[in-house]
Amino acid sequence: YLSVGAPVYFVVKDGQNYTDAAGANQICGGMGCNNNSLIEQIARMSKMPNYSHIAYPASSWLDDYFDWLKPQSSCCRHDNTGEEDVFCNATVVSTSCIACRSAQESANQSRPTPDEFMKFLPWFLNDNPETKCAKGGHAAYGTSVKVIDEGKKSRVGATSFMAYHTLTKTSKDFIGCLRSANEIAEQISQNTTAEVFPYSVFYVFYEQYLTIVHDTIFNLGVSLAAIFVVVFFLLGFDLLSAVIVVLTILLILLDMFGAMYLWNIPLNAVSLVNLVMAVGISVEFCAHITRAFALSQRITRVARAEEALAEIGSSVSVLSGITLTKFVGIVILAFSKSQIFKVFYFRMYLCVVVLGAGHGLVFLPVLLSYI
Repeated sequence: YLSVGAPVYFVVKDGQNYTDAAGANQICGGMGCNNNSLIEQIARMSKMPNYSHIAYPASSWLDDYFDWLKPQSSCCRHDNTGEEDVFCNATVVSTSCIACRSAQESANQSRPTPDEFMKFLPWFLNDNPETKCAKGGHAAYGTSVKVIDEGKKSRVGATSFMAYHTLTKTSKDFIGCLRSANEIAEQISQNTTAEVFPYSVFYVFYEQYLTIVHDTIFNLGVSLAAIFVVVFFLLGFDLLSAVIVVLTILLILLDMFGAMYLWNIPLNAVSLVNLVMAVGISVEFCAHITRAFALSQRITRVARAEEALAEIGSSVSVLSGITLTKFVGIVILAFSKSQIFKVFYFRMYLCVVVLGAGHGLVFLPVLLSYI
């Protein structure tokens, strides 16, 4: 009971005209507002929490402001007997305090004029809610509305409307909330003239997961393409050797993904960087042996693979130079107290060395002996 997720703010960018009836009706949710207004669309989504991840409708400073302005609410009162017009709080008892808008004005025109809208808005945003006037906007909306002063005139800039996400426990829940909020904001922007984007405190941590698969495919693809070009040139324009090296690295990557799944290493920005590094490091496990095989003068493929493995595999190039030295450095990370070092660095780097050495010293010579 009472469990709820983080607050989500649907931010309307600067440019929406709230003083105009047509512009206000696209945002508000009360009488006279559009059926597909911002508040109405969020309210409809809150009735489908399992789909929308919105637990409660959004609070609307605009609707509360219109209610606050009504004469019968006793919220907006002012004293205009002096040189300056002074706001009278609901608790102030004075015969000189009169309603901001008369009952006749309110009956003839339910919405305030543009001048009235901007004149009384700062009073609303500074008015604290209390027993006689619960609609004061200082507590709920003091930081939700940006009033921009432009000399003699002022206007409303960016504003926000706060709702709540459903309860979030796992990364899947957080990602679902972020994706759903983006879809709702995009739908609101399409149905209104307002440009809307969502914000919640955890979005910055989960934004990467919306594009991580695409980013992974793109970055690894570019890395493999770059390695193919470099290996092709540096191995003496040997196309087959370049293909074999890239194929072996691709299989190392495939095993890396399998190890990440078995070892509970999530795919995120950190692990993606490690995968790109793994592509670069894996070249050293493959290129030397492939080059030695291509230059061998022995007659049979098996004999050439044997010579490449004996001369290069156990030399400074692969086993002693790459595998053992990297392994010693990586083992130190196992004793770290930080989870990020243990999970994303020790585990992944250990997989790079073990899988790279396994493919370079076991798989690659056998593959070469068949080609």
